[in-house]
Amino acid sequence: MSIDLNSMPKLGFGLMRLPENEGVIDHEQVCRMVDKYMKAGMNYFDTAYVYHGGKSEVAAREALVKRYPRDSFMIATKLPAWEIKEYADVDRIFNEQLERAGVDYFDFYLLHSIEDGSNYDTYVKYDCFDWGLKKKAEGKIKHFGFSYHGTPELLKEVLDIHPEVEFVQIQYNYLDRTNPVVQSQKLYEILRDRNIPIIIMEPIRGGMLANMPSEIEERFKKRQPERSVASWALRFIGSLPGIMTILSGMSSEDQMDDNISTFTDFEPMAKDEFEIVDSVTDELLSMPQIGCTSCRYCCDGCPMRISIPDVFRTINTLRRYPDDWRSKNFYNGLVQRSGRAEHCISCGQCERVCPQHLPIIELMKEASEILD
Repeated sequence: MSIDLNSMPKLGFGLMRLPENEGVIDHEQVCRMVDKYMKAGMNYFDTAYVYHGGKSEVAAREALVKRYPRDSFMIATKLPAWEIKEYADVDRIFNEQLERAGVDYFDFYLLHSIEDGSNYDTYVKYDCFDWGLKKKAEGKIKHFGFSYHGTPELLKEVLDIHPEVEFVQIQYNYLDRTNPVVQSQKLYEILRDRNIPIIIMEPIRGGMLANMPSEIEERFKKRQPERSVASWALRFIGSLPGIMTILSGMSSEDQMDDNISTFTDFEPMAKDEFEIVDSVTDELLSMPQIGCTSCRYCCDGCPMRISIPDVFRTINTLRRYPDDWRSKNFYNGLVQRSGRAEHCISCGQCERVCPQHLPIIELMKEASEILD
């Protein structure tokens, strides 16, 4: 069954960065966000086995599945390679996901984070592509694909071997187009050449493209006074052909309101707006920043309980605003509830799961020298 791009909402609700209250998902606020999103005529929800320490799929059940008719929404989740140790794990994880989400089938199902090396090798070793087709034949999966963090060369290889794949999810935003690690533009072009529907993740780069230096923000506001900085990142992606939906991991009702506004009566970018984005991209790339998107995959397995993305956010802010005392105040508050950068024991667990392939151990040493 082919995917009708015209039937997909431009904005997808990513359930990776849900609002929390004292470390627990804020159920009442999530319900309000789901209601606003559904009321706006949008209905694509993206979760995963590992999001929020395994609680994201449960949150989807409580805020969405129990409260809306099953045929009124689409839900996507993912199979994590790093949790598979034997063949039985694949069915075990899938059945657990059905139970967590409270559904009989998933509209979209993805092999999570295919990349060169262990993840892809694991999916091949345990015949996960064939398994996905079997689940589709059983009606347990409506559409089968994968999320991708590897090289353009591997993407071509996977698609050549598996033409049955219906869609691919990639990281793409205006800043990562020429990123030598992410290589977003090349991945996008490969998928467009093959006419494969594309889901976009990290369009605002973990919030980075929503918080700009004042001089850049003024440039955006001069052209579009009523629009937020974040809306530029979303409209950039939304103006490209071949996009199935654009995921935003919204953490507050304000973010939800702003994103819904962006995609209600959507206005594609004009030529001069693309030129502004290009100039902003050049300026941002000249600033040394750690390319962390705050996916938090590194946090659950950290034996020292270090909130690595928040440490990197502090360093990035200090690199951009070296005299801002609030950054170190933020860090001092952070380490009251998590480990310090100097507590890193260089175990490498974080580097093995980082989709951005960051040299986290070395970066933590730098952070420790600055912050501790």
